[in-house]
Amino acid sequence: MRVLPSERVLSNGSEGTPLPDSAGEQPPLIRRTELVATALVGLLIISIIAVLYFAKAFFLPVVLAFVVGTMLSPVASFLERYRIPRSIAALAVVITVAAGAAFMVALISSTLMEWSTRLPELAARLKDKLHVFDRLLALWQELQTMVGGGTDTQALGMPKVEWVQPTLEFVSPTFTEFLLFFATLVLFIASWRDLRRALIMNFGDHDARLRTLRILNEIEVHLGNYLLTVTIINIGIGIATGIVCALTHMPSPGGLGALAATLNFIPIIGPVAMFVVLLLVGVLSLPTLGSGVMAAVAFTGIAFLEGHFITPTIIGRRLSLNALAVFLMLAFWTWMWGPMGAFLSSPLLIVALIVKEHLVPVNSPQLP
Repeated sequence: MRVLPSERVLSNGSEGTPLPDSAGEQPPLIRRTELVATALVGLLIISIIAVLYFAKAFFLPVVLAFVVGTMLSPVASFLERYRIPRSIAALAVVITVAAGAAFMVALISSTLMEWSTRLPELAARLKDKLHVFDRLLALWQELQTMVGGGTDTQALGMPKVEWVQPTLEFVSPTFTEFLLFFATLVLFIASWRDLRRALIMNFGDHDARLRTLRILNEIEVHLGNYLLTVTIINIGIGIATGIVCALTHMPSPGGLGALAATLNFIPIIGPVAMFVVLLLVGVLSLPTLGSGVMAAVAFTGIAFLEGHFITPTIIGRRLSLNALAVFLMLAFWTWMWGPMGAFLSSPLLIVALIVKEHLVPVNSPQLP
């Protein structure tokens, strides 16, 4: 009798039960080409991140101009319908936005200058109000003495200001970056229509052209709606904060409202920073600690309503973003480009989601 190759013989010499070939059940091995391709993609991503980080002075103004220009292009197109040349419309839009930003900066700067002239008085007030913590500080000194820290009280003095200069360098862009941003913004808005056409016609396939057109249209619409909606909401936040500051007798309610509206453009970090500012200003300027925290507590309620009810209702599900994705993008771009990177985190996330939706479509799962 003929024995098939797939059959095995038991140790006693009799025919055994046919067993499957073990070679066919081996797990699939990772091919060398796939490993090399994955490594090359990882190295490419690392190289791009390194270039964006070390060439921040160039890429930050350019990317910021591209994102803001995409948001403002519909306004220039609207003005162009009334026979206004595209270049003049772009210049008018940029000048209007710059004037609004300068007005907000002027309100905030006047408040900061006023407070800077009152620093000695505010320091004396703060020292008087911190007497309630004298016993706690005495206990802390005793604890330091017990653990061998000595009786040196300089550790409880004013902190060093070595962080001031690095912080200013981190926050403040240079004049060259401002100039590059505004020049790129005007030229981008003025030539956005031609850039769209060139980018679409760069593809030879009809389907690829149509997909690119849809991506660009959706990016322009979504970024424009995002800027308009967020600006209106932040202006409302600023007005509400100014009213609260006026009712609680806080100094310079207009400047604090403008600061709240400006900081609210930065997700997560902005409201937290504004809460700290209101808390410090209230404690320093108002006679009691209870009255000093009222504005900060009221702002917390305003920010909670805005973040959990107002913004999701107005923006809707189409522009709603996952909280974890927003936080990770915020952390990454803040580390990469500072406060301007924090401002760009949500628009860049919107762009990435739109591109992913068109290039890697995912069918919605069907429930059984």
